[in-house]
Amino acid sequence: MSRFVPPFPPYDPKDPKGFSFETVVKRWPIILTGVINDILSRQEALRKDATLSPEEQDAAVREGVEIVREISRIKSEMSRDRPMPEIEQDDGPSVEEFNRQLRELGEKATWFKAPWLYAECYLYRLIRSYYAKTKYWHQHDPFLEQKIQTFRSSSTAIHQLARTLLELDSQKEELLGDEDALRVLFGEMLHMCLWGNATDLSLLTNMTHADIQRLQTVSKKEQAERGQYILLDNGDLAWSQLRRSHDRVDMVLDNAGFELYTDLILAEFLVSLMGVKKVVFHPKPLPWFVSDVTPPDFSQTLSFLQGIDEGSSGELNVIASRLQERVSSGVFELSVPLSTKLGEPVPGSGYEFWTSPSAYFYMQDEAPELLENLSGSSLVIFKGDLNYRK
Repeated sequence: MSRFVPPFPPYDPKDPKGFSFETVVKRWPIILTGVINDILSRQEALRKDATLSPEEQDAAVREGVEIVREISRIKSEMSRDRPMPEIEQDDGPSVEEFNRQLRELGEKATWFKAPWLYAECYLYRLIRSYYAKTKYWHQHDPFLEQKIQTFRSSSTAIHQLARTLLELDSQKEELLGDEDALRVLFGEMLHMCLWGNATDLSLLTNMTHADIQRLQTVSKKEQAERGQYILLDNGDLAWSQLRRSHDRVDMVLDNAGFELYTDLILAEFLVSLMGVKKVVFHPKPLPWFVSDVTPPDFSQTLSFLQGIDEGSSGELNVIASRLQERVSSGVFELSVPLSTKLGEPVPGSGYEFWTSPSAYFYMQDEAPELLENLSGSSLVIFKGDLNYRK
């Protein structure tokens, strides 16, 4: 079967007025500078790491220097629209596919001429290749500190969502008997998860069942205001689908930190109030687009939530324990083992497709096992702009 060719050209960064041009000129250099700064900061920590011998400390620092050299070179070549080099083979996924597509680009295989989607995926895979071939940096996520700091800054909203979920719990019997009210809450939960913050659920705090019923009128106005920022809202179709079938929901994740927390809150709502039996979360195999969820991020998020109010009987501690129990019981499931390391292959899963350069209409050819797995879901939720672009 010949490879599908879309009937329209891929978007590239040649238009100075386009967002992709700004991405290459401004965003990518800033991201690369951040990676360099992370290495320099990590090198200072390595020099003080008592678990390493002086010889090991020196070796780790030298590896960091080499990564900085490679990234600085790419940053310089990017600004000059130089040819994009092939990615050196490592122990991670999709190198051959990236290089195959790079060769197919021919003269367009430069930073300002290559298709934007391919080039942005290629950049993160190239960065990963510099870490993958080292001994002391092999499992280092250059974006981890940013993810952690962003999550820590969301403490107020984290507690608010936990409080809201417990209040909905107290009204569970009434809500299960009121289809219209439950539908409104479902819509609010989708918007909360879409925006990745607690603002959309602020009206639900300390509300009675009667208040929630009145929200049905308020919600229409709220949704109309938010609608101007939404290209297409198929929330009603999602509701109808889940009322027909709710054995399993899959979530193809986007950002770690607070957004992942909102994903978990949505999943808990689906299980506790809409009868969904299982929620499967799909992370990325590699550090990707700065903040995307990896398997280590998923586990660390659960640990972080349990540690915030450790030893207390507060709302967040209750919710954090419940989320952990959902994972332990298999109601919440990561699509790969929780212990999966960065870049580690998971045979037979198609997991590596999430960080391939290919759009999703190639999934059937390149990751048929992944497509078959997703086809068994009642509803698949794709999070974030990269999933939209793909």
